[in-house]
Amino acid sequence: MGPLGFVAVGVGAAAGAWLRWGFSVLWNAANPALPYGTLAANLVGGYLVGIAVAFFQSHPGLSPEWRLLAVTGFLGGLTTFSTFSSEVVGNLMAGDYRWALAHVVVHLGGSLVLTAFGIWTWRALA
Repeated sequence: MGPLGFVAVGVGAAAGAWLRWGFSVLWNAANPALPYGTLAANLVGGYLVGIAVAFFQSHPGLSPEWRLLAVTGFLGGLTTFSTFSSEVVGNLMAGDYRWALAHVVVHLGGSLVLTAFGIWTWRALA
């Protein structure tokens, strides 16, 4: 990977992290047991990665830096497995097993469904 790849990942990651932070500031306080900002970041990211995967598959001639910018950088910065994990463990440590399970089901299940829907969306529009 050349210098442009490093720049693409860095710029994309910064933008994705800023959006994730914005979601957290806006929505996490509404339900501390299942912070909506973290959920929004993961579900929106799951949907967008589906669109991105389908887009890049249908445009194989694009330079790899675009995929690095969009998927590795932006969507990697937006989605947040580490925050999700810490929230689930926090619920477990507090004895909130129901909320811990809800976290796992909604984040993982929702992200998988929305990734598939993103791929379907791109194919339907292409």
